[in-house]
Amino acid sequence: MTAGSVVLAQPRGFCAGVRRAIGIVERALDLYGAPVYVRKEIVHNHYIVSELVKRGAVFVDSEEEVPEGAVCVFSAHGVSPGVRTAAADRGLEVIDATCPLVSKVHQEAVRFARDGRTILLVGHEGHEEVEGVLGEAPDRIVVVETEEDVRRLGLPDDTPVAVLTQTTLSFDETAKVVEALRARFTDLLTPGDDDICYASQNRQNAVKDLARRNDLVLVVGSRNSSNSLRMVEVAREHGAAAHLVPDETHLDEAWLEGVSAIGVSAGASAPEILVHGLVTRLAALGYDRVELQRGIAEDVVFSMPGRLADPVTGRVPRTPLAGEAPLSPGGAA
Repeated sequence: MTAGSVVLAQPRGFCAGVRRAIGIVERALDLYGAPVYVRKEIVHNHYIVSELVKRGAVFVDSEEEVPEGAVCVFSAHGVSPGVRTAAADRGLEVIDATCPLVSKVHQEAVRFARDGRTILLVGHEGHEEVEGVLGEAPDRIVVVETEEDVRRLGLPDDTPVAVLTQTTLSFDETAKVVEALRARFTDLLTPGDDDICYASQNRQNAVKDLARRNDLVLVVGSRNSSNSLRMVEVAREHGAAAHLVPDETHLDEAWLEGVSAIGVSAGASAPEILVHGLVTRLAALGYDRVELQRGIAEDVVFSMPGRLADPVTGRVPRTPLAGEAPLSPGGAA
């Protein structure tokens, strides 16, 4: 019996920064052997973390937990200067997996602080990326998350300010806050378009289209992945029932009642193998017609640190990443 169809979002899953970060840990394990310590989750996905643990990665909350002199990878979300100093004091062999887009925001924070501007950082208080940027100039950065936060700022309207944004937020998410800041402050520098992560915007745009064309949208991603959670919210805002699915075991068959068309996407840190698992389970439930959404084909690639190059060839080998499994759009197999 055929219950209906599945439409796979395009793009979905791993972005360039996530691919680079996972690849850095895997390459470090190849070069140095286990254990390789990783400060915080390398990316916010339970499957990726568990697979890297199997290979010998040890995830810690603080650089202070890493044995002196050991190899330590900083996660894709970036760290503050204080963390770098503490790691150096412990003689750690640091490999930096910070996403280049995040590194760019750190550099801008330093520049704006040096120029004497108050920096208004649009983002989520407590997010690892925000904590890292805050550390660049803690006395000059204020985090704002909502338009109400803008109204509550205790700053004169002629204060020289600069706006930076958490990279994993989309243009849609930051637009109202940035407009409120622009309307209030007379001497304001706004972020460039390339400060926003292309991947977050592309995935949200694809989910909007899925929501308009399908009864239900399922987003593969971990519960601590802010971009995956936001994709669920976007789907709901555009008229579809939507749920986060960390993996196929979390699919509630009650969601499928009366549903003939399902859109499936994945957050930027979710591996394709989890999408494959979900689509396979949906096929077993009768949703065995699978098609690929027409969308943007991403071709962004971030280079790996030169220190991870092969000592003979001088190149960094490209090997399949944990959870990177091809899925044919023609079917679930």
